[in-house]
Amino acid sequence: MQTNTNKQVVLVSRPSGWVTADNFKLINAPMPVLKDGQVLIRNQWLSLDPYMRGRISDAKSYAQSVNVGELMVGGAVGKVIESSWPQFKVGDSVLAATGWQLYAAMNAEQVLKIDTTQVRASAYLGILGMPGITAWRGLMEICEPKAGETVVVDAASGAVGSVVGQLAKNLGCRVVGIAGGPDKCRYVVEELGFDACVDHLSENFENELKAQLPSGIDCLFENVGGPIFELLLSLMNPFSRIALCGMVSEFNQPAHAYKTIRSILINRIKIQGFIVSDKLESWPAIRSNLHDLVVSGKLKFRESVAEGLESAPDAFVGMLKGKNFGKQLVKLSD
Repeated sequence: MQTNTNKQVVLVSRPSGWVTADNFKLINAPMPVLKDGQVLIRNQWLSLDPYMRGRISDAKSYAQSVNVGELMVGGAVGKVIESSWPQFKVGDSVLAATGWQLYAAMNAEQVLKIDTTQVRASAYLGILGMPGITAWRGLMEICEPKAGETVVVDAASGAVGSVVGQLAKNLGCRVVGIAGGPDKCRYVVEELGFDACVDHLSENFENELKAQLPSGIDCLFENVGGPIFELLLSLMNPFSRIALCGMVSEFNQPAHAYKTIRSILINRIKIQGFIVSDKLESWPAIRSNLHDLVVSGKLKFRESVAEGLESAPDAFVGMLKGKNFGKQLVKLSD
C-alpha cells in the first residue's frame, strides 16, 4: 500500500577498516514525485553485494563513490504502482538500481521488466542478475574452461562463486571450491555438485587444498584476494587462466603484499580483471541462458534473507564477514 512517506538508508560516515551499521542511518523521506517518462516502484527485494564496500570508500575506483549524506546505492526488484510510460503497467515486476529505499521514481529506460512466471522475482538480483552474469562472463569469456580441466573458485557458496562452479561442471570440468565452514562446503558439494570444497577456516587448509589439486589449476575464478589468492597462484598450471573478479578480503584491511607474482611469468598465466558492467550489451543474452538453465534444473541457487529496510546495514556487515549463505537479500514488502 502506498503511503505519503518513503524510507531510505543513507551513508552517514565512511568506514575506517571494517564497516559497521553505524556508518548508515535509516531516515524518513518524501514520497518520490512521478515525472513524465518515469515509473514509480514499490520495492520488494533489495540486493546486498560486495562491490558496495568500494562505493562507500573515497578511494579511486571504477564507479563514483557514495558521498556522506547520500542514499546508499543498490539494485532492487519491485512492483510498478504508477506509470507515465506505456510499456510499463501497474503491477509489472521490475528490476532497477533504486538504492536502499522503499519507493523510487525511475526513468523508464533505467527499468527492466522481468518475467516471474517460472523463476521467482528475487532471482533477478542473484543468479539472473548481476552476480549470475558476472559468473558467466568471467568463466566463459576469460577462463574459457575445457572439459577435463580443473577449475577453482573461492567464495564458492556465494552468489557468484556458486554459479561459476555449476557452469564449469556443466562443461565437464573438475571443480574445486573454497568456502568458510563445513556447512558451506557441504552445500557446495552435496547440493551444487562440486567435486570438492576446502574449508579455508581449517587449521590444515593449505595441505587440504593441495590434496584436492594433484594436477594443479587450469582455471581460477578469483573472488577473495589476499593469502588465499597468493596460495592459489603457486598452484597454477602452465598456460592457465585467471578471471580476477574481486578481492573482498582486502576491502577492510591494507592490501596484501604478494610474493608469488613470479608464477604469472613462469607459468605464462593469462590474468584479466573485469567489471561486469563493461559489456552491458551482453547482459540480455546471458540472462536468457541463465534463465533456461535455472528452469531446467541445471543451476541451483540459495538466498539469505533479512527482513525490513532497517536490517540492511547489519545484513551488509554480516555479508562482508561471510555470514550469508548464497545471495544476500533484504525483503522489503510482499
